[in-house]
Amino acid sequence: MQVELTEERVFRIRSRISQEEAEGRAWARRTDAFGALSKMAGLLAKPKDEDFAVVYRERRLQPFWRCVATSVCAYQRTRTYPVKVAEAVRSVTVGGAALPVAGGQILVTGLEACREEGRREVFYDGLTKALKAELAAYLQYDSAEVAADELAAIAAEGVVLVPPEARASVVVRDVVAGAIGKIEADTVTEELVRVEAVELYYRPVYAFRYRRQEKEAVVEVDGLTGEAKTGGSTFEALMGKALDPIFLLDIGAEAVNMVIPGANLAKMVLVKGIEARRRK
Repeated sequence: MQVELTEERVFRIRSRISQEEAEGRAWARRTDAFGALSKMAGLLAKPKDEDFAVVYRERRLQPFWRCVATSVCAYQRTRTYPVKVAEAVRSVTVGGAALPVAGGQILVTGLEACREEGRREVFYDGLTKALKAELAAYLQYDSAEVAADELAAIAAEGVVLVPPEARASVVVRDVVAGAIGKIEADTVTEELVRVEAVELYYRPVYAFRYRRQEKEAVVEVDGLTGEAKTGGSTFEALMGKALDPIFLLDIGAEAVNMVIPGANLAKMVLVKGIEARRRK
């Protein structure tokens, strides 16, 4: 088997709403953030604005992976086909060989030439490592490729850059394993898996932590859809820290050999931006 790898790329999706707008949406959900009991109490006595304090505001870029792999497998196998014949037939000569009739049919053996092609596109949540097909919806928003120094500059501006829990090598290993199908073959004449896209996307998220009666809760706002949700997290410890480039540069033979021992790896750099153009 041959595995071809593309180069890794990083994209930033720019926010569609401002921090002020996000804070307004979060403020509307502040009571919900403190749980059902707090919400129930609010029905009896509506809480005052001064009962809540914003103790932390966060702008962050949250990661997810997109990976695309195509596969080609060509092989040959011997198969026997039952062929029905007329009631009066006692034998049929095929290729100089007489085939006997049994049960109203003959058995013809032939060599099948087969070819299977496939494509697999997967999305991994950068924080939980879980497969999430719904992340594909974020590709509709404008994004731009960024380099490591640009990410460092973004982090220096006070934007929290959250590193992905899953490294590029883990993502590639999983997608390659999923692209390998089970076949029944006597001889394999071609077997190729081409990883066409290994992309780390950063999407904007706003987070606001509120304090009420010595308790704290977080509301997150999606910087693209504007959706506000409770029970979120903040990442103060990552403030000012840039992404470690190793998350993008650790793909190599060792990563794929964990799945396919002895695979013949051909490191291939595809034309930059080819997948982005296809999506458009």
